Amino acid sequence: MSGSLLPWCRWRFARPIGLLTMTVVGVGATALLIVPNFAPKFGPKADFLGAAAQAQNLSQRAQQLPQRPVGFADIVAKVKPAVISVRVKVERTVHSVRGDETPFPPGSPFERFFRRFGVPNHGGSGHEIITGQGSGFLISPDGYAVTNNHVVQSADKVQVTTDDGKTYSAKVIGTDPRTDLALIKVDGKDFPYVKFADKAPRIGDWVIAVGNPFGLGGTVTAGIVSARGRDIGAGPYDDFIQIDAPVNKGNSGGPSFDVDGDVIGVNTAIFSPSGGSVGIAFAIPADTVQSVIKQLREKGMVTRGWIGVEIQSVTPDIADSLGLKKAAGALVSEPQPNSPAVKAGIKSGDVITAVNDAAVRDARELARRIGTTAPGTTVRLALIRHGEQKTVMLTLGTLPAEKQTANQEDEHSFADSNMPKLGFTLAPGNKANGGDGKGVVVTAVDPDGIAAGQGFQVGDVILDVGGKSVSSPAEVRKELDVARKKGKHTVLFRVKSSGGTRFVALPLGNA
Repeated sequence: MSGSLLPWCRWRFARPIGLLTMTVVGVGATALLIVPNFAPKFGPKADFLGAAAQAQNLSQRAQQLPQRPVGFADIVAKVKPAVISVRVKVERTVHSVRGDETPFPPGSPFERFFRRFGVPNHGGSGHEIITGQGSGFLISPDGYAVTNNHVVQSADKVQVTTDDGKTYSAKVIGTDPRTDLALIKVDGKDFPYVKFADKAPRIGDWVIAVGNPFGLGGTVTAGIVSARGRDIGAGPYDDFIQIDAPVNKGNSGGPSFDVDGDVIGVNTAIFSPSGGSVGIAFAIPADTVQSVIKQLREKGMVTRGWIGVEIQSVTPDIADSLGLKKAAGALVSEPQPNSPAVKAGIKSGDVITAVNDAAVRDARELARRIGTTAPGTTVRLALIRHGEQKTVMLTLGTLPAEKQTANQEDEHSFADSNMPKLGFTLAPGNKANGGDGKGVVVTAVDPDGIAAGQGFQVGDVILDVGGKSVSSPAEVRKELDVARKKGKHTVLFRVKSSGGTRFVALPLGNA
């Protein structure tokens, strides 16, 4: 090599076996020079041959690694024709609609959707026409398509625009507000369509989102799966995939794809203080979508399994009060009359820890497991009752349409009796206002006391203390003394209020 090249090169030995490596500075290329004649100087011939075999093995292993695309153009070309823009029109008669109003119940999903993306058109004489836009995707050649419930709920007219710019009429086949999913049927045939992934994505996998942000039409973004199993408080069956592919207003109902071009989820929500993408979006998992869409297509509605209990998650304080080793499972606050739970012998205070041998982490997981199981199915529930493990066989009923799912976490706690240090006063249930002869009624709450801090309110009825029924303030005091003598720092109250019946672990303090 000429001397003029020396300033641009440096040389080094990879290891003393006759391998010489040259790195070209500033170019980033590396030349590997194998010099067999060097072998006698740097080690036995066998050592050199072994290194060569190792290098060949590494090369073969590299070739076996899954090859990832350097871009997503081929995938996009495959799936984008199946993604549609969904436009809805709603006509309502209203008394008055200002620019910041919608004719829907405040806080409802439809009201939120149109407030953030709807376009009001005043028809005069109190007649309002509102249009909104979202996204969706075709799942069959005959025009069945998936979108969000909040996109098409209450729509009088639905139109879709395909990737080639053609517009078609569509009708709503069925909706499921609890999962925010809807099935629509587009008039036409021979549509391009996509299929669902047959396995859940892993955290870190590539994800491609396609939709209709801000009404711009087919738009593609990419990112990774950031997390799974997210609960964002949107509904009783929250189990979202979190992605960082940019998703914006108008992407609702659009699909997220894996690198095989299969749908892993339906984009439904974003976390955004500004209203635009900040890299946190949520998609309904494909397995949930398939289960719901199948029922909507067959029956036009979704039926879910039902146990018939009010439940709450087990907090560390509740676990301590019950003597549990860890805070896990779903605590039964109250079995509902004539429910499958009552027929199976489930009682208030039971902690359900598993369904068909699959562990239950909290109340929401129990609700999801039961809600995705068909009514009439017999399930095996593992539970803890008074510290003992039990197994109960239960045949699921059908969740009544008017029932509100009682599995949501309650942010309020409740407290004690007429004990000044706990901050409330009590009266027997059969003598106090609001009493029905059962339990002990809270008649006053000190706003600075422990009870108020735990959420107690006047009118709450304490049914049990430490697992024992109470009917007078004296019995409440007695059970608190029993708990203190046992060395407990908290005691479990079963409390009935306007929101239902629930358990609350109350710190004993110096009461």
